Amino acid sequence: MIATETPAPGADGAPAASTPRALALSAVAGVSAVLVILGVAIALFFNPAWVAFAQGRAAVDLWTGWDAATVRAVTDSVVIEVFLGPGTFAQAVGGVPVFTPAEAGHMADVRGVVLAFAVVVLVAIVALVAAWVGDRRRVAFWRGVGVGATILAVAVVVVGAFLALFFDVAFEIFHRIFFAAGSYTFDPRTDRLVQLFPETFWTETSIALAVVVLGISIVVALVARGRRRAAARRATA
Repeated sequence: MIATETPAPGADGAPAASTPRALALSAVAGVSAVLVILGVAIALFFNPAWVAFAQGRAAVDLWTGWDAATVRAVTDSVVIEVFLGPGTFAQAVGGVPVFTPAEAGHMADVRGVVLAFAVVVLVAIVALVAAWVGDRRRVAFWRGVGVGATILAVAVVVVGAFLALFFDVAFEIFHRIFFAAGSYTFDPRTDRLVQLFPETFWTETSIALAVVVLGISIVVALVARGRRRAAARRATA
C-alpha cells in the first residue's frame, strides 16, 4: 500500500492547496468573484446613460407620446430614485402622475431587490478581500476566482441560449422569483411603466449584459489562471 501525504501549510502559515482552509478560501473567492463580476456588469447598464440609449433604440417616445427630453427627465428621475429613494415613484408630467399605484408599487419592489443585491455585492467585495488577505500564497485565492469565473462564463452561455429561445418564459420566471404574483403585469397600451421600458428595451439590454458578463468572466478566468500558476511556482520555489 502506497502512503500519500497531504501537503502541510507553509512555514509562513499560508494554507497548502488541498487543506480544508485552502478549499474554504477558494470557495469564498469563487462565489465572491461571481457576485462581483455580476455587480460590475449590471452597474454598466443600470444607469441613466445606458437606459437612455436603450430607450432610444426601443422608440420609447413613440410608445409614450412624449418628446425625448420628457422621456429622459422622467426616466432619469426613476433610475436615481431606485438607488437614492424615497421610493414613492410619484413622478408627474404636466401635473399628471406617470405611474398608477400598482406601477409605483412594483417600482418600490424593484428598488428593494436592487438594494438587496447591492448589499450582497458589497459583502462579496469584503469577502473577496478577506480571501486575498487570508491566502498569503494566493494559490487557493486565484484558483477559486478562476473556477468561479469559468463557471459563470459557462452559465452565461447556457442561460443566454435559453433567453434567445424563450425570452418571455425566462422573463416570467425571473419575476415570479422576485415579485409577488400579479404585481408585475401591465398593459403597454395604457401603463407608462411598460411604455418606458418595453420588451425591446429588456431584450437588447439582456443580450448586451450577457455579452459583457461573458467577456469579463473570460478575462478574469484567464488572468486568474496565470496568477495561480505564478503563485504556485513561488510557493514551491
